[in-house]
Amino acid sequence: MDTWNSKKSAQLYHVNSWASGYFDVNEKGTLEVCADVGEGSNRRIDLKELVDDLRERGLSTPLLLRFSNILESRVKAIHSAFSETMQQYEYKGEYLGVYPIKVNQQRFVVEEFVKQGRSTKLGLEAGSKPELLIALAHMNNPDALIICNGFKDMEYVETALLSQKLGRNTILVVDRFKELELITRASESLNIKPRIGFRAKLDSRGSGKWVESSGMKSKFGLSADEIVRGVECLREKGLLDCLELLHFHIGSQVSALRSIKESMAEAAQFYVQLSKMGAPLKYIDVGGGLAVDYDGSQTNWDNSMNYSVKEYASDVVWTIQQACDAYEIGHPHIITESGRALSAYCSVLIFNVVDASIMGSSEMPVVPEAEGHELIDEFKLLIEGLTQKNLNESIQDAYKLRDDASSLFGLGYFSLIQRSLMEVMFRHFCTKALNLSKGMNRKPEGLEGISKFLTDAYFCNFSLFQSAPDTWAVDQAFPIMPIHRLNERPNRQGTLLDLTCDSDGKIDDFIDIKEEKKFLELHELKDGEDYLLGMFLVGAYQEVLGDFHNLFGDTDAVHISLTETGYSIDHIVEGDRIYEVLQYMEYDRSSLMRRVRRATEEGIAKKRITIQEARLLTQHYEEALNRSTYLKDGEDSEGAAARAGFRPFKQDQKKDSPLGTA
Repeated sequence: MDTWNSKKSAQLYHVNSWASGYFDVNEKGTLEVCADVGEGSNRRIDLKELVDDLRERGLSTPLLLRFSNILESRVKAIHSAFSETMQQYEYKGEYLGVYPIKVNQQRFVVEEFVKQGRSTKLGLEAGSKPELLIALAHMNNPDALIICNGFKDMEYVETALLSQKLGRNTILVVDRFKELELITRASESLNIKPRIGFRAKLDSRGSGKWVESSGMKSKFGLSADEIVRGVECLREKGLLDCLELLHFHIGSQVSALRSIKESMAEAAQFYVQLSKMGAPLKYIDVGGGLAVDYDGSQTNWDNSMNYSVKEYASDVVWTIQQACDAYEIGHPHIITESGRALSAYCSVLIFNVVDASIMGSSEMPVVPEAEGHELIDEFKLLIEGLTQKNLNESIQDAYKLRDDASSLFGLGYFSLIQRSLMEVMFRHFCTKALNLSKGMNRKPEGLEGISKFLTDAYFCNFSLFQSAPDTWAVDQAFPIMPIHRLNERPNRQGTLLDLTCDSDGKIDDFIDIKEEKKFLELHELKDGEDYLLGMFLVGAYQEVLGDFHNLFGDTDAVHISLTETGYSIDHIVEGDRIYEVLQYMEYDRSSLMRRVRRATEEGIAKKRITIQEARLLTQHYEEALNRSTYLKDGEDSEGAAARAGFRPFKQDQKKDSPLGTA
């Protein structure tokens, strides 16, 4: 058997396909974070060592790690793709990116984008009144834009208009025709000349999971008729010179370049026709849609993209240039709102595995004489006679025997111990059958079901609904892999189950180059040792969409910058403590403590609980309120009991199990 190494792990988990150079497996068998893609710098750190360092600082998993260097690299990569393309095509306009705040509204993320995007004039896009307030406070770059999208009321419009007095380049995009009246009324009342954009509703549609958000039935945008009427309205009011921008949006995570090309061609015609009608347009905002290759397959699957950032920029620039040149119209400045492509790579969720349910069984159980049964004897003979030649027929027989045993148990003719024996024997049969099939060219019928049955369950210290809700809501697949032990061959196949009491709190679809897999290759757990997994590319939308299912709150988040000599911690944002989550649900901390103390006093009075036990309970309760909502590393309950002066009961004798192994 070939010796396993880090290169084979990198191939197994397709790191070089989805990581875009930001992550790599080193020779020690751990995952590294790389700050500089293609720049020749050596700024990289060991992710396992980083997590160990953070634990030494008192933090515990699950942890959300955000890397400022990756965020900076994404800003530069997209800007460079457009700038180089414009120079190559001799395009006369300028590229101006904006970051949509809705993708990740966390303060330090927004501040980092403003900081890292200053040299490239990266602006902000607001889709609501709260996001507009964020943009006005943080966007202090006089060369960058603030694009105002979303539903608007008079207060929203007036705030955006008044922001021009602060030197902000704020453009109000008309998403609904009635908003035009709000803008013109507010402009007249405040005596401030508005900067206006029209959002066009295209016939062309995007591709991928969010295709329904595009096309003529999309939620936002003006029809061709409304755009024409809007131009005439502005002309009548003497405000046509305020119409600076044409905007459109074909959805998020557009996986196929063809969809982008078709939409760009239609939008470019809107731009040139509006210009011919006298609108002095300066900008064309092509919206979001630039995808992230989550599975690394470089295809038009929903979790991938069949184009590069460079190809995207090339098609956008070329299409607009051709349309404008055909009508001898000046080249507009091009705006993109590529929030997913900007932010996805910078965040990594690290979580530990707390337990595993191993399904395979390599040993035949010993059957006690008192628990013998003809079905058990028949199953034993089936396993002993199992070969490749009779594998197909034997699989069907095994399922039949298991079903018969279950029926007998339901009727009271099969004891619990006998049913337990049949379950262990079935697992042993499946393990043996799967091993025999590895040398067969033609796989027998029913083998897929056996493979699925033998998939282990790994219980993980995180909430899917809080940290990766898109995996549940829209079947989004994120790259997941161990961050250490990558010099060892992973000998298990498992699904991941989170801490929530919800059957949907699991991940059983995993990325692969050819197809999504129903299991992830994992290592066997070792007693006393952590097993850490990483979920990657989670910087877009996941934190904002997360909910408090089972009252699991935000994890601790750490902002990290890689340096030439290591790393620096820029910010540590503490996650929700239990008392904070309870406060969100209108539970008062003091009131909860009073109720528990009252209940313990009543218990002491009725001799249901001792004073010492009551002390331990209230101590547990009070300490728990200040802790993370997730499972805690380190001290167990016996340690806490000892601190409270409590001597726990010890069981001195263990009864023999009714089941042994042969």
